[in-house]
Amino acid sequence: MLSEQNPLGSDTRILIVDDEEISLFSLESHLLEHGYTVYCTSSGQEALSLLEKQTVHLIISDLVMPGMDGIHLMLAAKELHPALPVILCTAQGSVASAVAAIKQGALDFLEKPFDPQSLDMVLDRALKFGRLSGENAQLREHFRKRFSFHNIITQSPAMQQILELAARVAASPKTTISITGESGVGKEVLARAIHYESGCLPGRFVAINCAAIPESLLESELFGHVRGAFTGAERDREGKFSLASGGTLLLDEIGDMPLSLQAKLLRVLEERTFEKVGTNTPLPADFRIIVATHRNLAELVTQGTFREDLFHRINVVPLTIPPLRERQEDIPLLVTFFLDLFRQHQGKAFPGVSKKALDLLVSCPWPGNVRELRNALEYAAIMVSDELIRPNHLRLPSVSSPQLPTAETKSMEFTITLTAEELSLDSINNKVLEMTLQRCGGNKTEAARILKVNRKMFYR
Repeated sequence: MLSEQNPLGSDTRILIVDDEEISLFSLESHLLEHGYTVYCTSSGQEALSLLEKQTVHLIISDLVMPGMDGIHLMLAAKELHPALPVILCTAQGSVASAVAAIKQGALDFLEKPFDPQSLDMVLDRALKFGRLSGENAQLREHFRKRFSFHNIITQSPAMQQILELAARVAASPKTTISITGESGVGKEVLARAIHYESGCLPGRFVAINCAAIPESLLESELFGHVRGAFTGAERDREGKFSLASGGTLLLDEIGDMPLSLQAKLLRVLEERTFEKVGTNTPLPADFRIIVATHRNLAELVTQGTFREDLFHRINVVPLTIPPLRERQEDIPLLVTFFLDLFRQHQGKAFPGVSKKALDLLVSCPWPGNVRELRNALEYAAIMVSDELIRPNHLRLPSVSSPQLPTAETKSMEFTITLTAEELSLDSINNKVLEMTLQRCGGNKTEAARILKVNRKMFYR
């Protein structure tokens, strides 16, 4: 009968490493009584040989052994199995040796002779930690496969060159990357792929849109703050810099970051430290920074709205994603990919898209790029049941407005009708905004550019 101390059952495998036969026998007997599967070795080299052939859930090793000691065994074992928990123990225990062992990766530390109750508590905690670490590793592998470069659908030579360069820089976690391209081309998709393909970033991927957060709140969102730092700061808060620790931080639409924050970001990049709002305590900035924007940062530098020193600091590896209209050969691939996705999501088995509809999709200029293509296909997938998607199922800007306005458009005519009660400057402004947005196929970035207004103001 298994003990409650062993929630994983007899399949829980524990490796004991100890050069003292009495300690080895005593610990083995205790673990067998609790229903664990136990392997015993008397040296670090024997333990490593066993680990190459057998999967275990926990190592309990003596710290002081001839030849390979417990710490060197632990480091070698974690090269084979990074998530494997290790408990170190010795009859010569001290606070210093315990701290040294834990700093180098040991989960816990025990002194001989063992207290059975304390030993069971440590075992339970270690096995739960190991199980969670294993699940986390599986989850990371799932995301790595989902967001890998192989899942970026393209046969465009230009895009393939971008992916090759991105794969090279992914292996350099301290290098800042700049991704530029029109709205909807997939800048965040590429940033995620770089993060998950790095293989050396244990932390998570964190993204923040600098254009979507008011200037007064953006600093706190990035740096975090302590209680009382400003009016309304009733408790400590972790910022994106802290949340991205050990991982990747994507600063989307960095071209909209205020100049005052640009100076502080430059300091973070140079010194690799940051301070929460309301404190002078430096914290390590141990994360990769990827910046993204649809704007031309070099032009913003000329206009004086973006710092030149920051521009050069973030432009180490520039990646420019071409718009969809410049890689039309990708559109059929993307259509197939998205329709397969919508079949799964909607539980439908529609046959696909007609040749006329596909020709229309390929010829469309797609001002909103891949995002707009996906939205058009999702709408069409909802409209059909078991039939081909045809031109009449598509909602495309090019159908109702064959020539979309651009930043170079010389003139645009609007007819605005308002009642006497509705007549006001605000009403006229709102109508112009709405009609421009409509003519741009819902692309807010393009509409804001045509009207020569800041995108933040346009959103408001």
